[in-house]
Amino acid sequence: MKIQVGDTVLLTGASGGLGRFMAHAFAECGVRQALVAHPGANLEGLRQQIEGRGGRAIAITCDLRDPGQRRQLLKTVGKELGPVDILINNAGVEFTSAYQELSEENICDVLKVNLEAPMILSRLVLPEMLARRRGCIVNISSLAGKASPAYQEPYAATKAGLIAFTMSLRATCRGSGVNASVIIPGFVEAGIYARLKAKSGCSAPALLGTSPPEAIPRAVIRAIEKDLPEVIINPIPVRPLLALTALFPSLGEWAIGKTGGHNFFRQVIEAQKQGQ
Repeated sequence: MKIQVGDTVLLTGASGGLGRFMAHAFAECGVRQALVAHPGANLEGLRQQIEGRGGRAIAITCDLRDPGQRRQLLKTVGKELGPVDILINNAGVEFTSAYQELSEENICDVLKVNLEAPMILSRLVLPEMLARRRGCIVNISSLAGKASPAYQEPYAATKAGLIAFTMSLRATCRGSGVNASVIIPGFVEAGIYARLKAKSGCSAPALLGTSPPEAIPRAVIRAIEKDLPEVIINPIPVRPLLALTALFPSLGEWAIGKTGGHNFFRQVIEAQKQGQ
């Protein structure tokens, strides 16, 4: 799908670490943007930045855990900007914790924001996309959805779910003019990793490395325009490791453990306990 001037982009998690970079990248494409976040800190400032560059944007505070707010979101975007051409499901919630120490509310929040909301928003925009035979849904997943790091059970489960959801949706919509892609970043110097690093002083494992946040919007735009099923963003190739895990689960589990991913989150937990 070729991104066209005047397309309407709905971007969730817009004012977060990665969302801001995507918003600015889409501004260069001449699209109209619905910038969505909760609780909405810095959202209006981002809107002003986009419009200061000549773009068209509206800022909407929306709690994606709330079904009513999700439906109202689509009504507002349709009224203000028109039908959604590109949906970017970027909003995400993460808790680094031993699973048994998470509250049920924590777990449900991750499920609702990271998986339920993208699936429902996709369902809400699909009818008009299919009627126009044009549209794209991009889900921002994580390498956690494939590597399943320690202390990240709800997050890893939802990110894995996004990958499966995207592949199934692609199969359903094949030939309809509507596409779906999933972006799978590793450790990125913004967003969740930047927050964990600042909070704990822990750095990403050397065997995995980090990616600049600018790599995410580049991957999103390339996935849309080339109709790519998935794009993994990591400075060091990890597909061979993931293939090994698929073919030989026990060996793959051992190899993933050696990358240091599990230990990173274990160190974050230890730093959190020391800071209490």
